[in-house]
Amino acid sequence: MPINHHSHSGQFCQHAKGSLEEVVVEAIRQRFDVYGLTEHVPRYRTEDLYPEEAIKDRCPMVPDSQTPQAQLTPATLVTQFDSFLVEAHRLKQLYAPQIRLLVGLETDYITALDLDQLQGLLERHRGRVDYLVGSVHHVNRIPIDFDLDTYQRAVESMENTHSFLSAYFDAQYELLQRFHAEIIGHLDLCRLYTPDLAFSAYPESWQKAERNILFAISYGALFEINASALRKGWSTPYPAEDVLQMILKNGGRLTLSDDSHGPHAVGLNYASIPEYLCRNGVSELWFLEQSEVPNAAGRHVRAQKLDRGWEEHPFWASLQRNCEGLASSSSHY
Repeated sequence: MPINHHSHSGQFCQHAKGSLEEVVVEAIRQRFDVYGLTEHVPRYRTEDLYPEEAIKDRCPMVPDSQTPQAQLTPATLVTQFDSFLVEAHRLKQLYAPQIRLLVGLETDYITALDLDQLQGLLERHRGRVDYLVGSVHHVNRIPIDFDLDTYQRAVESMENTHSFLSAYFDAQYELLQRFHAEIIGHLDLCRLYTPDLAFSAYPESWQKAERNILFAISYGALFEINASALRKGWSTPYPAEDVLQMILKNGGRLTLSDDSHGPHAVGLNYASIPEYLCRNGVSELWFLEQSEVPNAAGRHVRAQKLDRGWEEHPFWASLQRNCEGLASSSSHY
């Protein structure tokens, strides 16, 4: 049963491509059963705009030689997000006979303003946001997934690597405590450009990562196996094996995401997922579905376990990457 809980489109994200409808049509073409539409929440300070969004003379992130592709403001990002919800719900209804679409959002936490504004956004759109992908993309107000130079600037802005990791996991914890995100987004994004960094070498930070995992498990979150790490040069999806084993050891539940940024990336690198799950002894996958009964956060979704034998779904065969002997090589299946 092919599923995805995390995606973007060029229609509502300036660093993505294609329209939201093109993303949906491609997901249908690939025979996804459940597909989540989760554009980024707005950012509320001009200094937090990205180069492709910002007015050049107002954003220090834009080099003098670079001409921005769009001139957006925090106010227009809010309008853009509102438009996303309108279009996403239109598509959800239009394509209901062919695919189960969920309408969510991906969070961020740069300053306390972002959390306060997210609270207001959810209240303003009560009943129209099915679920949250709980993600953090900044440390010390500096993006950590924009490019290597900016990532290094974020690391160097802190006292040391431990301080950097600790700040990331503390922000993640505060976000999860406040909003109980149903999907934990790329949990170890903090090592995007240093994939071999071992959290175990930083015991206090590793303890904070475990604290976050245990808290997310306590309220029923799903942890995404996010294939986008593979297109960013990793040898595994997010999270890497140390974090994945920590999740599994504590009884955490997993789901799948492509984190696509346009129709070209729908299902991209999903072919590598079965082998990764097999290697780590994963016994179950879960997905979100609509529910008439609200969850603890007041949103109308619940987690549902995939049928036993998910690894034998024709979707994987169509990707020409079967996990040989998956059902017979582990007692979990």
